This record gives sequence, C-alpha cells and structure tokens, in this order.
Amino acid sequence: MSSLTEVLTNETKKPAVVNDCLALIDAEVGDKGGISGLAIKAGYAAVKGVKPGFIKQVVSDLLPEFATALDPIYQDAKAGSKGIADFFTSQTSRVADALLAITDAKAERSKSGVVKGTYDKLRGTAKKNVEAAVPRLGKVIEKHSASS
Repeated sequence: MSSLTEVLTNETKKPAVVNDCLALIDAEVGDKGGISGLAIKAGYAAVKGVKPGFIKQVVSDLLPEFATALDPIYQDAKAGSKGIADFFTSQTSRVADALLAITDAKAERSKSGVVKGTYDKLRGTAKKNVEAAVPRLGKVIEKHSASS
C-alpha cells in the first residue's frame, strides 16, 4: 500500500499536485467573505507579494511534510468503505490539526516578518478555515491517488 508521501511527491506527479493545491488555496481565499474574509484576502495578498512564486515554493516545500502528516488519515480512508474525499470530509478536525501543527512550526521559524506577522494575525481563525478547505483537499488527494 503506497504512502501518501509516495503518491503526492512522485517527481512526475508533484508539479500537478502543487498546481492543484495552489488552485485550492486561491478558491478558498476567494470564497471568504465579510470582515474576516477581507483580512484573509489582504494577508494572502501580502504573503504573495513577498516575492514572485513564493506561495508555489512554500506549497512545494511543505508538500512532503503535509503528506506525511496526513498519511495516517489517508491509510484509514483507503481501509474504509468511504471514498478518500468523503473520508477526509468526515475527519475535518483531525486533518486541520495535522496540517496546522506543521504550519505553526514553520511560521515560528520564519525569517520573514511579513509572513510571521500575517500568520500570527490569522492563526486565530486558521482551524475553521482549514476545516472549510478539507473537502477540496480530499478531492485533490483522491484525484492524485486514483492515478497512482
């Protein structure tokens, strides 16, 4: 049984996975509304402005760690009767906690004041926002694991 890391970081597949993750992030940010949505959109724009290709590089760099953190959930999904996307959707809190443990550690070590400050400002609502993205994330994982 393949690990999620093997599935998502295979060199022939990784560029497509990264592009799908970028599309997921853009869609999630675009869906945000209200005052908190404005803060998220402004923060995202600030982080994107750090340097061209910054978000893509971060996603590419974090993908192996995210895949490793999500692998136990992925293995549970594959062993169950639900599809991968449906299983991930049923585990939103677990998925969010796994991803945020990684981003919290990365933000803490960031040398960029813009990245660190933006992350700190948005961290309070991060779990809710990551949980909202889990259905799309599950579909991305299902899509790429189906072609392995």
